[in-house]
Amino acid sequence: MEQSVQVMHWDVFSKEKHKGNPAGVVLDADFLTVEQMQLIAKKVGFNETSFVDESNVADFKIRYFTPGHEMNMCGHATMAVSFALQKMKKLPTKKEWSVETEAGILSISIDESSCKMQQMNPSFQAFRGDKERLMESIGLTIDDLHDSFPIVYGSTGIWTLLVPIRGLEAFSRMKPFQDKFPDALREMPRVSIHPFCMETIHSEADMHARHFSSPYSGTIEDAVTGTASGVMGGYYATYIKPDEDKYKLSVEQGIEIGKDGRVIVEVERQGADLEVAIRGTATYVDEINITYR
Repeated sequence: MEQSVQVMHWDVFSKEKHKGNPAGVVLDADFLTVEQMQLIAKKVGFNETSFVDESNVADFKIRYFTPGHEMNMCGHATMAVSFALQKMKKLPTKKEWSVETEAGILSISIDESSCKMQQMNPSFQAFRGDKERLMESIGLTIDDLHDSFPIVYGSTGIWTLLVPIRGLEAFSRMKPFQDKFPDALREMPRVSIHPFCMETIHSEADMHARHFSSPYSGTIEDAVTGTASGVMGGYYATYIKPDEDKYKLSVEQGIEIGKDGRVIVEVERQGADLEVAIRGTATYVDEINITYR
């Protein structure tokens, strides 16, 4: 029997509609099976669609699906859920609330203009693959690599490969060849690739990035990536300027594909650990009616 569900469309990390990163939100999704969630996400077609369930350990539980598979966590989709709950007046009456994800329990807060999302403490692993093969997979050469910073796998809940690029000009030449990703990423063949540089288009930004999806996700490029921006903050505090205790960085992303968005990353050193949070805005666009079985 065919059924239908309303999916809220939010554009995250921008105050303009059709900029930033689109996310689908389904509230009160307890009645859906995993297979139905996956089908709905595929029909919506965004990089992530989020489904809000009840939780026994937090205020809410969120499950995240790309068109191709389920994700442990997603920054921009979590923010979309937060703004959707605020719009529907379903937020807890407290300053901060908790969200259960497959990556762990996260703390979220929201005000009239922005949402702040805690991420997991960053982890890094060395990239030991072929650098030339890696650069070919995104349409560049090894000469485009920054020679002072390392290529590393990084995670604040989701693993991605952080690739430091020498300059901004290379970003307009990038072209992902996803079929080459698994061979280039021998240690973690299912992860995404996140090239970045310290040169920016907007004067108020600190870092510039693009994000090329895992070939298994069913998408090609993520417009503005919250989790990877958080990892960039941890990278900055670990490899670029490791002598400070607090950082506040602005990451610009999506410009090359017409989605110009901004993520604020806050990093605080607590002993040997780095605490990372991201902050951003969101704009409600409309509702999408999706039919499924």
